[in-house]
Formats: sequence, structure tokens, C-alpha cells
Amino acid sequence: MKLRLCLVASFTLVASGAFAQQIDSLAFIRSKRMSDADLTKKREGTFVTGLPDLSSDPVTGFGVGVKTNIFWNGTRANPLFAYTPYLMRLRANVAYYTSNARELTLSLDVPYYKGTRWRYRLDFKAQQNPANLYFGSSEATLGRLRLPSDPTTTFATYAAYNAARKQLRPGQPGEAAQVSDALSNRFRETEFMLNLKADYALGKGRWRVMGGYEIQHLAYTTFQGTKTDAVHPSTGEETTAPNGFALLQRDSQQGLIYGLDGGWVSIVQAALIHDTRDFEPDPTRGLYFEAANEFSNPIIGSQFSFNKLFFQGRAYRKLPVGKRTVLAGRVGVGNIFGERAPFFEFQDQWSPDGSINALGGRQSLRGYRANRFLARSLAFANAELRIRLADVQLGKQNFGLGVAPFADAGTVRDRWQNLGFQDVRFSYGAGARIAWNLSTMLYADYGISREDRLFYFGIGQNF
Repeated sequence: MKLRLCLVASFTLVASGAFAQQIDSLAFIRSKRMSDADLTKKREGTFVTGLPDLSSDPVTGFGVGVKTNIFWNGTRANPLFAYTPYLMRLRANVAYYTSNARELTLSLDVPYYKGTRWRYRLDFKAQQNPANLYFGSSEATLGRLRLPSDPTTTFATYAAYNAARKQLRPGQPGEAAQVSDALSNRFRETEFMLNLKADYALGKGRWRVMGGYEIQHLAYTTFQGTKTDAVHPSTGEETTAPNGFALLQRDSQQGLIYGLDGGWVSIVQAALIHDTRDFEPDPTRGLYFEAANEFSNPIIGSQFSFNKLFFQGRAYRKLPVGKRTVLAGRVGVGNIFGERAPFFEFQDQWSPDGSINALGGRQSLRGYRANRFLARSLAFANAELRIRLADVQLGKQNFGLGVAPFADAGTVRDRWQNLGFQDVRFSYGAGARIAWNLSTMLYADYGISREDRLFYFGIGQNF
């Protein structure tokens, strides 16, 4: 007999007898059940979480904006209520940063559409960021920091390196008479992106296959010749001067990187996913594994040709300590194939659960600047101990307060065959966490490495 589903205009699924019978027949729904403690805190109905977006990142600077989520949760009588983070979520974020970076993102997520095995996602992004960092695109970035104008001089800390870049120096052929290197490793990126994805749950639902398509338009500008901050080396007097050669521009001219002219990028995405997490926004138990691939080629309308392969594994285990103590870990390995793969694809790894900037920054090595280590292949690992200290009820709002000490490790190579445990970079630190109505996570992390001390705060779990 064919089972039917009833869907009301508010997108809330009605728990009819036939629908309940269908849910019972899908084993993958039962494997996703939330813990009883979290289930008691989950809100019913449709509600909005919106707050001023106050964030801080060492590269993009202090950010202000608005982050909003509209959740459609349904009622507790709904058979899906205990097994999904939401029936549907619409996210809209706008942000502006002191570095003059700005971003607009829209995201629609519909898990288990109409109680079926299908999940649909739609993402749109428009952003401009003049504060991107570039230190090189090979495993040589694992070495100490070096000035583009004087690669023989190295620096143990980012603070010393940053101070040296501002020193006035005589211009080389093609530069002004006196120049500064303050913006030598920065560039501006302008991006418009639209992404469509769908995945289907296999068997008991622990495995899913995903397919997607993404179209981007990218444009890049360096600051070669732009007037910037400078310091007179003998007097310490602050002044201004034209910026010297940009490292990214120099590498492009020498044929070390491709893609500086930007253009259209057309990508077909595919992934195999294994997921047993109990609650996606903030799991207490379960495993997550993915093998993700992006393919770009002129035959699908792209101006670039490359293939990116990324493997990621995560594990979550609730410990018998305190109210809610979770040990969380992640390992990721990726490689970019294609002799002329564009440099901008080295900067992140695509994941169906959210792309990961690599290698350095909040998502990978929190004690190093974003893109500090960049090459064709990379491997990294993260571990966090997420300790819930208290739960606070303010009106209808529930807030879970906690801390999260962490440790990160990672490395890069020019060939995936050379990935190993040599030249690994480490960082560590601790963070605070606030779980707002379970689904919205606020974070504040302080990362430490032998090169830097960095502070971040914003919205969302690291993994």
C-alpha cells in the first residue's frame, strides 16, 4: 500500500498514522535520536534566533553584522521531532569587518524532506575581502616567515615579521625609490557563489551519497604600488610609502601559481558520507566520515581545470564526567590534482558539512594565521574537550555554558605521497562555549603556537 504524507503550509509535517508507520519503517531515523536531556530543551514550532554578529579574527579584524536563523521544528507529536535538528532552517547572515571585508550569505537546509531519505541544501554568498593572506603555495611555507624582498632573513614570530615588513627600504627595479612591504602578502578577493546540493540516505541511513553543483565568479587584486604604512629604519618615525612587489603577483609572474586573473569556476561535487551523530549542531556521540570530491573543467563551463579530493573523519564521545562532557576529535587529509590548479583552490577544502580554510586560522590551526601553510596536499587533526558547566533558562530561551580546551596539528606537502609526521605544526588553547536553544553555538577561542597568540569569537562549532 502506498503511504501518503500530509504537509501543512508552515512546512510542519503532520504525524498521521500512515506517516508514523513510514517513520517506523526507516531505521535511519531511529539511529538519529537525540539524548533525553537534549530533547527536553528542544523548542517546538517556528522560531527565530537573531543577534548582532560581533566577531573577531586576527586577519579580517573586528566584525559587526547580523546572524539570523529561522527554524521550523514542528511539535513533539511529530515522529521526526526527536531525530532531526529541525525540519527546515533558513539562515541569513550579513557582516562587515574593520579590514573593510564584507559578506552576505543565505542558506536553506531541509533534512529528511517530507519524511523521506532526501536532504536538500541551497547556499548563496557574495563577499569581498581585502585582508586575505598569502605566504606561498608550497611546502616551503612550513619554514620560518621571510620577507619577499629579503628571503635570507627569517623571523620566529609573526609580530617580528609584521614589524619588519613596515620598514622603509630602497626600491628594487620596477618599484618606487622608497617602498614598504606592509601589504606584500595581502590580496583582495571578490566572490559571488551559488551552490545546490542534495543527498540521499542509504540502507539504515548511516551512509549518504551527495551530489551538487557550484558556480562562482572570482576576482583578485594585489596591493602592489598602493600607499601604505611605513617606518623609517633609523629614526623609527612613522610615515607612508608605496607598497613594493606583492608576493602573490611575483609568484604569478614566475609561473609558481595560476589563477590570479580570476574568472568563472564551474564545479560538480560528489561525496560519500557516513554519519551517526545524534545532534548535528552540537553532537554528544557518534561518528562522521566523508570522502568529498570537486571536479572543474572547461567541459562544464569552467575557466579552470582541477580535481580536489578530501577525506575527513570526526568522532564524538560523551564522558561520564559532569553534566555534559564530550570528547570531540577530527582528522582531515586532502589533495588537489591538476598541473595548473588555481592558487585559490589551495586555500580551502570542500566539505558537504561546510568548507574548511587551510591551513591555519580558526578552522584548522588556531595558533597560526589563516593560510599560513599552503601546498597541494595537507593533513590536520583537532581535538576538543567540551565541558558543560551550567544550563540557564531565561524566559523561553535556554543557554548552555561551557568551556573547551583544544589542541590542533597539521602539515602540508607538494605531493600527497610525502605526507607524514615530519614537519608537523602544533597549536593549543582553550575556548568558551554558549549553546543557545541547542542549535546556535557561540564560541570564543584563544589559540597559541610558537609563532603567534590569536583570539577568535563568533558563532558556530569548529567541527
